[in-house]
Amino acid sequence: MSVSIIQLEDKIQQEEGNLVSDMAGEKVMMSIRSGKYYNLGSMGGIIWESIASGQTVGQLIDDLTERYEVAREECQTQVLSFLQQLKQEGLISLLSE
Repeated sequence: MSVSIIQLEDKIQQEEGNLVSDMAGEKVMMSIRSGKYYNLGSMGGIIWESIASGQTVGQLIDDLTERYEVAREECQTQVLSFLQQLKQEGLISLLSE
C-alpha cells in the first residue's frame, strides 16, 4: 500500500467522528473511532478550522502567509507536514475531483 503525499492542489476535508473543543486557546480533539486524543495547538486549530471550507492546500498556505508573518516556504513545509500527520491518523481525507 502506497502512502499518497499531499499536494498543493489537493482539496482536503475533515473526517467525521471527531469531538473538537477549545482549551486555553488551543484546539483539542478526540477521535470517536480510535479513542485517541490530540492537541492541535493554536496554529493547528486555525488550520483545522480553515480546512472545513474545503479549500486547496495551496489556498490554505496563501491565507496563512497573508495573515501571519511567515515565509511561504517555511509555511508550506510546516503545513504539508501537519496535514500529512492528520491524514495518517485518519483525521482528514483528500477530496477527489
